[in-house]
Amino acid sequence: MSHRLKHTTVTTPAASAGRKPGPAAPRPRAPGPTMAQRYESLTDEMLARYRVRVRKWRTSMSGCAWEVSYRDGSVSRLIEAPRPKGPMSAAVFLHEIGHHAIGFHTYKPRCVEEFYAWAFALSEMDRHGIGITENVRKRVYDALHYAVQKAKRRGLKELPEELLPYEHPRRK
Repeated sequence: MSHRLKHTTVTTPAASAGRKPGPAAPRPRAPGPTMAQRYESLTDEMLARYRVRVRKWRTSMSGCAWEVSYRDGSVSRLIEAPRPKGPMSAAVFLHEIGHHAIGFHTYKPRCVEEFYAWAFALSEMDRHGIGITENVRKRVYDALHYAVQKAKRRGLKELPEELLPYEHPRRK
């Protein structure tokens, strides 16, 4: 038993008017800002709120935060970080902003300051609706594990309670 396929022609408005069909109409977008606009808004808000200046936008997923105090009492708050364009770059950027938000030398030892700067970053990502991916979680864990190991090498006698989960390497 053979089956014959019936040939059908779909006529588009362009074809019926004697023109070649053009590109498909763009898909309607969900209402609200695009992710690029949300990242830009986040960046502008954080820099203004904490009065931080970007010395350099890095192309790598690394960052640095510091402040410069002048004789007249003024302080410049500076960072180098990647421009937020995705979850990982946003996490690194917010971590560096976090150092200014929580204040340098607020927590001792330094590994505790790192913990709270990362906590700030994750909290702000959540608040702004930026997904915290598994890669971001891995980055945070690895950074805190590194900070703990560095503190131990430098003579840390007792690990603060909030850093106990980061004492050992992450299980794969």
